[in-house]
Amino acid sequence: MRLRDFGVIAEATLRIGPGFTAITGETGAGKTMVVTGLGLLLGQRADSGVVRSGAAQASVDGVWNISETGAVVDRVREAGGDVEPLGGGRAELYVGRTISGEGRSRATVGGRSAPAGVLADLADALVVVHGQSDQLRLKSAAAQRDALDRFGGAPLEAASSRYRDLFERWRSADRELAELESARDVRAGEAETLRGAVAEIEAAAPQSGEDAELTHRAERLANAEELRLAATTAHSALSADDDAPDVAVLLADARRALERAGDSDDQLRQLSEQAADLGYRAADLAGSLSRYLADLDEAGPHELALVEERRAILGGLIRTYGSLDAALAIVETGSARLMELDDDGDRIERLTHDRDAAASDLDAAAAALTAERSSAAERLAAAVTTELTELAMPDAQVVVAVTPTAASISGRDDVAILLAPHPGAEPRPVSRGASGGELSRVMLAIEVVIAAVDPVPTFVFDEVDAGIGGAAAIEVGRRLARLAETSQVIAVTHLAQVAAFAGNHLSVVKAHDGSVTASSVRRLDGAEREAEMARLLSGMTDSDAALTHARELLNLGTADR
Repeated sequence: MRLRDFGVIAEATLRIGPGFTAITGETGAGKTMVVTGLGLLLGQRADSGVVRSGAAQASVDGVWNISETGAVVDRVREAGGDVEPLGGGRAELYVGRTISGEGRSRATVGGRSAPAGVLADLADALVVVHGQSDQLRLKSAAAQRDALDRFGGAPLEAASSRYRDLFERWRSADRELAELESARDVRAGEAETLRGAVAEIEAAAPQSGEDAELTHRAERLANAEELRLAATTAHSALSADDDAPDVAVLLADARRALERAGDSDDQLRQLSEQAADLGYRAADLAGSLSRYLADLDEAGPHELALVEERRAILGGLIRTYGSLDAALAIVETGSARLMELDDDGDRIERLTHDRDAAASDLDAAAAALTAERSSAAERLAAAVTTELTELAMPDAQVVVAVTPTAASISGRDDVAILLAPHPGAEPRPVSRGASGGELSRVMLAIEVVIAAVDPVPTFVFDEVDAGIGGAAAIEVGRRLARLAETSQVIAVTHLAQVAAFAGNHLSVVKAHDGSVTASSVRRLDGAEREAEMARLLSGMTDSDAALTHARELLNLGTADR
């Protein structure tokens, strides 16, 4: 991980690697900024306060060594990024975050810009972070239940998954039933209104476009005399009933005259054919006019009255429903809706049966989940108690209580981690019965135990050793080293007893140039590490006694590893 202009850190590169990495340094040197920088890579909220004074922006970049396949890679590619294959089924994932002095944040995932939420999604699969605030979170019932469920492994997860599925099934049926029952009167009113509408529309039996057709018909009937006069005049001109010349006769005379001369002139012969065609068309037009007049003769005032009556009926439908097509749509869909509304009684009966059946199945699933949790709680309590014995709390007794509570998506169990710090003491919730140092050790013991059955790729501990020292601190270091056998462990610490068990020791070193504080990070080995350990022990890097004690601790850590 590389930090630039991050708090008091001008530029620093942390080469963390596998196993247990301890990060130490003087107060104010920037140890916590290392954890803050990692938090930003994990999608936590950006704060412009981390930008180094005088700098335009702060940045943090990191490289994860991950499996070449799996949920993490899938999420990266979904966000448009990708990983760099390393071979052997491993790959490198590059992530980054910048924060401007104005508070604007930008994230990159796999070489592509991405929302910070993508980093948070990846963090869920990559890291567990524990700081003072996270220890406080261990005090919540939900966090304690989650810890127990992680420890319970596949059997408990299977029971929990079945319960969640059945809870959703029961909740869905119960919600639908409640909505149906509460809306019964409204739905009955809707059915009555819809039934009346369908009956009214079906009685009228409208046809699509009928209103426009009737409007045209009414206009024609209202102007029947004017139309008859026009059609009669045109018909007489085309084909007169008396001896008066008409178009048909004149066209026939023209055709005959042209035909007689057409034998001598091709052009006249073509014109005679046109005259013949005009005659045929005039005859057709005359026939059409005759039929039109016959139709007008059949239509009288009584038909206009019928048309207007029909238009009034359709007009009522249009005013009520907006248009004939809308009215027809009601008839088309109304039957199915009426069947649905009329089926309310049967639906309520079916839903009641389904809800009760789901409730019965849910009861059985809840009981099975409680049984799995109770069994896991006994094992977890015993394992954590054993760990606490090794963490210099030999008389402490942990109880993981599983008690009934109101049903939720997580089950019907309230999980409480209780601690009796010494014999005869009544077990009390860790939220009230544990000091800061005790809570740190309980949290660490839980993580060590859970990691044995549900390992996490990386653990980050920010001063997990707060409030402890001496033999307890040695055991905390030993347990962090054990946790590092299956996971990467990064711990910010101020205790030499903890740092001694790390296979990789990084020191945040502060320097002064008169106006700006800068920090850098370097890996410590040999004499440098001994001096840092001595500083942690006594505040002095050249004290013979402190150096001797530092070597003893380092030898202990090396032997233990």
